[in-house]
Amino acid sequence: MKTMINEIQAKLGFAPIKWDDDSLVVLDQKSLPGEEKYKRLTTVAEVVESIGNLTVRGAPLIGIAAAYGLCLLNDLSDDAQFNDACRMLIDSRPTAVNLRWAVERMASHRAQNRKCDKLADLLHGEAARIHSEDADMCARIGQHGNSIVPSKCRILTHCNAGALATGGIGTALGVIYTAHFSGKQIEVWVSETRPILQGARLTAWELGRAGVPHTLITDSMAGHLMARGEVDMVITGADRIAANLDFANKIGTYSLAVLAKHHGVPFYAAAPSTTFDPSCPDGNSIFIERRNADEVRRMGDHVLAPHDSPVYNPAFDITPHELIAGIISESGLSKPWRCNER
Repeated sequence: MKTMINEIQAKLGFAPIKWDDDSLVVLDQKSLPGEEKYKRLTTVAEVVESIGNLTVRGAPLIGIAAAYGLCLLNDLSDDAQFNDACRMLIDSRPTAVNLRWAVERMASHRAQNRKCDKLADLLHGEAARIHSEDADMCARIGQHGNSIVPSKCRILTHCNAGALATGGIGTALGVIYTAHFSGKQIEVWVSETRPILQGARLTAWELGRAGVPHTLITDSMAGHLMARGEVDMVITGADRIAANLDFANKIGTYSLAVLAKHHGVPFYAAAPSTTFDPSCPDGNSIFIERRNADEVRRMGDHVLAPHDSPVYNPAFDITPHELIAGIISESGLSKPWRCNER
């Protein structure tokens, strides 16, 4: 498996995040696919801004970025400064639970080692562990997911849940990469993912670099393809999974789940255990982030709608567990309980 992971990473040829010379270097995902450029972040405020404006994105990756971000504080022993930094990071993207989980883990590690002379080194070590653990979870998600992918499969995915969104090979795309590199005949339908086009800009870019056969579609084409019998499976990521396996993911995921259910296409979400939030009993308890109206009104410098048109722009929607075949995590496949199952 390690050989396969190395092969996948070599094909992809990028690292979305790394710690370098006491600063955090991130791939600027807003510039893709046109330009592959990196930003060096040296303050917590810069990390908060990069998470908020989607320079760094993906539920697992923003948790990793936040963990490293806390290591940028000038005085890690200053309680007020540290607590303010934690609050700003958690507030930067409120839906993805990985962010809060990583910040709380760093805060707990700091509390346990508060009086240590090498507090900075210890906290950096903890951030690096969060990073490497996520890479390992992605690899295991890929393995478990591959076990349910047929030898020949047309998979539809939404948004980007790949190496750009995680510390490893990805969650949904981790399954796809593992299936492809294990010799299966995989073809991927990539939905564009309005309004930020993470599918068109990021997933298509990743799959192309990895050599995975794929075709880009507009979001509204998914039902047509399913009706024609051209989709065998849907796999997406997830940003927060409730106790009953309802989950939040990029806006448009719910629509795909409804279509998949109607057409008898199995729908899976792939996510690490850090995305599970047992404090949320169901999807109704998940807070949905609302984003800037200009993400809908504009496409870069190109104006798509009148500047004063009212816009509703939720970043995520909730997919009820009744619509899915299961959740793929590093522990295996979790199937939702249904009332007709005994």
